[in-house]
Amino acid sequence: MLNENKEWIVRTPSAKQPALRLFALPYAGGAASIYREWAKMLPQGVELCAIQLPGRESRLFDTPYTSIHPLTDKLCEVIQPLLDVPYALFGHSMGALIAFEAARKLQAAGKPPLHLFVSAQSAPHRRQVPEEPRHLLPDDRFIDKLRTMEYTPEEVLRNHELMQLLLPMLRADFGVCDTYAYTPGEKLRCPVSAYGGLEDKGVGQELVAAWGECTEGLFTMRMVPGGHFFIHPERELLTADIAATLQLAARGLMAGQPG
Repeated sequence: MLNENKEWIVRTPSAKQPALRLFALPYAGGAASIYREWAKMLPQGVELCAIQLPGRESRLFDTPYTSIHPLTDKLCEVIQPLLDVPYALFGHSMGALIAFEAARKLQAAGKPPLHLFVSAQSAPHRRQVPEEPRHLLPDDRFIDKLRTMEYTPEEVLRNHELMQLLLPMLRADFGVCDTYAYTPGEKLRCPVSAYGGLEDKGVGQELVAAWGECTEGLFTMRMVPGGHFFIHPERELLTADIAATLQLAARGLMAGQPG
């Protein structure tokens, strides 16, 4: 069980004993490697824990999840041993939904996050269920949808053998998003920071702003240049903002410790 759980988390330990941990969740089709450079941009004392979901990279042949609640149940179990210090969650697109639902479960279990960061995703209670579930489309139409959404590089889409390997994971990830249904419940008590792309046609500013209705804590929103995948070209801007927020949180933790 311990070895199995380790497969879920790609850790980049901080130079010092961590004051807090940041768990980072990928977008649909993404993997832990998208956060490879983030550790260099975070404050000392923050340990980056990138989540490696089943069905990609080192876990290519593990069965991916197709719905959010079994996934978040397992995620909460996996990260439980690392909640010995305060923690924050970050998720981009699909990852934002997973981070939100995990935060709700962990708060209900008495282990709430210090901060929730969400990116390129509509507030969960404002999401629209797609009229035509993308994950059920025939292969050719599903690949065309990926091309339209610019989710996957063209050279990958044209590589038939590679796509046959990736399609089960991609369909599963879109299944997580397409079948997601928001259930009203207790609001989060932690601060929430939401980021959106100014050119993101699917997630407009109003839908990003609605994340403020999900928490009783402080809410901040920042719109940044770029489309849905601004996480890559605007990585330095995004990580600088997250780092500044975590730095303040870490200082607050230190100030609260007995001297």
